[in-house]
Amino acid sequence: MNRTKPSETKLLICVWHPFTFWRPQPVMPQTIRARWPEMRVVHLPDYDELPAELPDTDIFVGYSLRAEQLTHAKKLKWIHSTAAGVAQLMYPELRDSGIVVTNPSGVFSPPMAEHTMGLLLALARNFPDSTRHQDRSRWGQQDIWDKPQRLTELSGQVLLIVGFGSIGRELAKRARAFDMRVWGVTRSGKSDSTHAEKIVPALQLEEALPHADYVVIAAPETTDTRRLIGAAQIARMKPGARLINIGRGSLLDEAALILALEKGALAGAALDVTSVEPLPPESPLWKAPNLFITPHTSAVSDRLWHRETALLMDLLERWFDGREIFNQVDFARGY
Repeated sequence: MNRTKPSETKLLICVWHPFTFWRPQPVMPQTIRARWPEMRVVHLPDYDELPAELPDTDIFVGYSLRAEQLTHAKKLKWIHSTAAGVAQLMYPELRDSGIVVTNPSGVFSPPMAEHTMGLLLALARNFPDSTRHQDRSRWGQQDIWDKPQRLTELSGQVLLIVGFGSIGRELAKRARAFDMRVWGVTRSGKSDSTHAEKIVPALQLEEALPHADYVVIAAPETTDTRRLIGAAQIARMKPGARLINIGRGSLLDEAALILALEKGALAGAALDVTSVEPLPPESPLWKAPNLFITPHTSAVSDRLWHRETALLMDLLERWFDGREIFNQVDFARGY
């Protein structure tokens, strides 16, 4: 790959999302311009001017670039995704183009791990019902205790983290502080086991599920992980287990989850992601018993764009120095 010098480089930042915080904040272009004033840095607030800006762009920073748009990006050498998930970029034209693709893996891990610990605690201590009673000015102590899903503790419980990447490992570190027994699941069955009791290969997922008190889905979205957890896998979980999805909505069969909750096969569940977002008002998920929903806020943090910017700056330094870059997407794996 022929890398340009900063003075010969045009870097284009362009993301539009209905959730305003997913749009790159000014700290990113400001920091890049301060470091390389000779570089042309363009920050578009939406996609209206994207077609005109793409032809002479060397580096694109954004969430998505469609195949038809790629044909106009004649000089493009590198795409840096501001989202960790890159399923939207896994199309043949980009795969065959030789363009480098990176993502910000790691920047979302601290807030997502903390958010997930909050979900674990909320399910164990039934915070959602306490909030509902508070909304009705009702002291619900007896009602909360009388539910089949008794208040319990996290210590000593087995937490099975399906997808033991940077998010899973950050979660494991925090769960161990609560004296939970952590098992991780990876494709190969290998990973850093500093905070895990054992690492299980994905092929043995169904053997591991019956041992888990809590199952957290934190795997990337690929063709292999769609509906990773469905009716068969939920049936393998022990009565009274709880299920949390912070990965992608496509990884979980939501109809199977609702049925399991209605039958009482699971003690509870929490979702930060759903197959359709925003979740429409008519979705049966809203009414599912013992289901706690957060609106895809696990990765949201007031520190996020400072982390995004610091990671991109490190990558740019390496790019211009001719060094190897990290967080490069593997098209064969899909992440």
